[in-house]
Amino acid sequence: MVGTNSGDDAAVWRLSENRALVATIDFITPLVDDPFIWGQIAATNAVSDIYAMGGDPMFALNLVGWNSEQLPEELLVEVLRGASSKAEEANFIIAGGHSVEDQEPKYGMCVIGEVHPSKILTNNGLRNQDVLILTKPIGLGIITTAIKAQAVSPAVLQNAVKTMLQLNKHAKDTALKYGATGATDVTGFGLLGHLLKMVKDSRLQAVIQPANIPLLSGASELAEAGLVPGGSKRNLQWVEPFIESNGQNELDLTLLADAQTSGGLLFGIQPDKVDQAIADLTQLNIQATSIGTVKPGTGTIKLDKGHLAPESRE
Repeated sequence: MVGTNSGDDAAVWRLSENRALVATIDFITPLVDDPFIWGQIAATNAVSDIYAMGGDPMFALNLVGWNSEQLPEELLVEVLRGASSKAEEANFIIAGGHSVEDQEPKYGMCVIGEVHPSKILTNNGLRNQDVLILTKPIGLGIITTAIKAQAVSPAVLQNAVKTMLQLNKHAKDTALKYGATGATDVTGFGLLGHLLKMVKDSRLQAVIQPANIPLLSGASELAEAGLVPGGSKRNLQWVEPFIESNGQNELDLTLLADAQTSGGLLFGIQPDKVDQAIADLTQLNIQATSIGTVKPGTGTIKLDKGHLAPESRE
């Protein structure tokens, strides 16, 4: 039902009239010093693609690259313990996996989930007049780059980790409850990159209000100091020909293109359902915001005036 043609978050294979399998794979290098938290983040990031397709995870297989000559086995045990704790929270099991020797440690999962064929969320599912809802602040790529450079404060680090560890299950459930058909999770291509894929596939234009987009505390200052990952810079180069920037400065454009790890869901619902959807998500302690609308177009993004808003929640 969903394969390589659409650039979606996962593959979907129909089993019957009422059942379909969702399959995805993802792995990351260490983002933090604590191996348990790294395992938690990697698992949250991997399972996010299942939620982005409207599904629920059933089981996963571990993927491990490990330098056994330099890294003790006890560290790997902590990584796997962290992942298992997130699997338990998300109600799926880890049923095995595979490991290889690797100079740089890597950890992730192949995750298999299930979705009803009529409830699949896809990149090309956006509709005219949909309002775009984002369920996490952006800036994670810049902050994780700063973590590796040991240039981030404990408060900024704690807030970023808390954001990366938030499962997208409730966001997915809310999207489906209020009739979303188009969704993605905001990860490596950044907000602008993932949104561009959606409007191109849906043959629409997105009109975005940057002032409505929450930004993690500290991200702007770190970006201004030059702590921007190479992936974010490449994202911006890719999307710029399709962006009507309306005078936005280079810093805000970079932040909007920032490559995220374990970012939020981005989905579209009709205008009369927005307030209730955001109220539901807020009650679940999810920082959901309405960031723009879509209208007929040719696969471009227009940015209104205004600058990114620093996150109000610490």
